[in-house]
Amino acid sequence: KYCDLSPDQKEYYEAEKNKYRNQILDVIERDGLQKSHMIVLQGLTKLRQVANHPVMVDPSYEGSSGKLEDITYMIHNALGKDHNILIFSQFVKHLKLVSNHLNEANIPFAYLDGSVKDRQAEVEKFQNSHDINIFLISLKAGGFGLNLTKADYVFLLDPWWNPAIEAQAIDRAHRIG
Repeated sequence: KYCDLSPDQKEYYEAEKNKYRNQILDVIERDGLQKSHMIVLQGLTKLRQVANHPVMVDPSYEGSSGKLEDITYMIHNALGKDHNILIFSQFVKHLKLVSNHLNEANIPFAYLDGSVKDRQAEVEKFQNSHDINIFLISLKAGGFGLNLTKADYVFLLDPWWNPAIEAQAIDRAHRIG
């Protein structure tokens, strides 16, 4: 599902896009095309984060996010129909934004990123608890080695550059153990 940027998010995105375009053109003019790769990658990464939610790159941002609004709507809709959801993102900051919403709504969830010491405890918490229907997972930490057969929905919050990694993440819900 594609999400539209909220009006204030779109304004922020356009300003960031213009800023990076100008920086890239300056680097190309000054140092040549070969030396512009790093600034291009930085700009693309930052714009991807702004498209998720501008607060990921600017903690002072107070506007809305079209994607977060859509995600929270889909979560509540799926939970209302007793579904179990795996939510993957490559950005831990994005998972934190979703977890903040879930905490505010008093919705329990399991969580896994690279900082979690006991991966298996989080897997069991999700797999075995009737009260926990959401598992937030960083793509890097949870893309392989997990069997999460309880899930019947998989949300990929941001596209990954390697579709095989996305497929591995989705496969977590299809394993039979």
